[in-house]
Amino acid sequence: MTMQEHTNDPALDFYQFDLLLTPEEREVRDRVRSFMQREVKPIINEYWEKGEFPFELIPKLAELKVCGGTIQGYGCPGLSSVATGLVAAEMAKVDGSVCTFFGVTSGLAMSSIYYCGSEAQKEYWLPKLASMEKIGAFALTEPDNGSDASHIQTTARLEGDHYVLNGQKRWIGNASFADVIIVWARDEATNQVSGFLVEKDTPGFEATVMHGKIAKRALWNAEIKLDNCRIPASNRLEKARSFKDTAVVLANTRFGVAWEGVGHAQAAYEMALRYSQERKQFGKPIAGYQLIQEKLVKMLAEVVAMELTTWRLSVLRDQGLMTDGQSSLAKMNNSAKARQIVALGREIFGGNGLLLENHIARHFADMEAVYTYEGSNEINTLVVGREITGVAAFV
Repeated sequence: MTMQEHTNDPALDFYQFDLLLTPEEREVRDRVRSFMQREVKPIINEYWEKGEFPFELIPKLAELKVCGGTIQGYGCPGLSSVATGLVAAEMAKVDGSVCTFFGVTSGLAMSSIYYCGSEAQKEYWLPKLASMEKIGAFALTEPDNGSDASHIQTTARLEGDHYVLNGQKRWIGNASFADVIIVWARDEATNQVSGFLVEKDTPGFEATVMHGKIAKRALWNAEIKLDNCRIPASNRLEKARSFKDTAVVLANTRFGVAWEGVGHAQAAYEMALRYSQERKQFGKPIAGYQLIQEKLVKMLAEVVAMELTTWRLSVLRDQGLMTDGQSSLAKMNNSAKARQIVALGREIFGGNGLLLENHIARHFADMEAVYTYEGSNEINTLVVGREITGVAAFV
């Protein structure tokens, strides 16, 4: 694409970010963008308000053929990291609940199997998850262990040709209806964290949907109880030998959450800009007032920085150069900045920003979840601090 062919509204693509993308990446982005605008945006407010998930979207999401992201083979799309990130951004730009539902299967669940599973586990599960014939979940967080994930209390004990799992998990997206849940537990034989494939309806496994959330309300998070839950020994993830292997999965999905922040921020900026041009007060559009322009420019400055940083992170990932600290820095920065941007957008909408019909309220609430999961802001800060100083501030 030449400069002359670049036709995006400069107010929405101020640094001509589109020119950094390959034709394939733009095609993936535009395909997902069209789907989200056509199928999700008209219905999502009602589901979000009721705290219900739009299950009818699953086969339509499957038709996009982007589930599995960068994974090569096994029926997966083998996208670039940039294209995979753009999928997350475009989904978040319309709705965070659908974005996280998709990301749990496509990112956390499938990456756990891809990086830590045996060849047989990959051949069986990845094609089914990529086609969304099956849905996945990722169970790491516990009631008493959120940021301190390396010290989880759920246990796995080998008895003959089965493992017996006991413990509790919390905040587990999709777990109440997923076909396979990646449960992370401490192997009693080694005292190391390992991963286990727990299939739906396994005796001793119980998942209860959580209620009362203020963010991502259309996403079903669950509390899990594992009471002598017996699974075949072959369901242990072969290459998950310690929390270091879990951390590899998290580092390789965290870049996608950084892109989620980009999507929420882009949505807030674009909606606020459009609203400011249409909303009139004191005889003229509010876009003509200095205080509104200052807010919009602050929003734009951060959006541009987030886009460029996250694009560069994705390129580094494809080159095999991405570090844990780089991934954490992008997630930390983007979630914090996007949180500020959606707040500014809500301010520009004034009282109308409190109404779901204007969509900005959903982004304002949903960013609280993005700010918190995949490593809190504090933990990601310390991951970066450890990398640049060589000294760990936490164990």
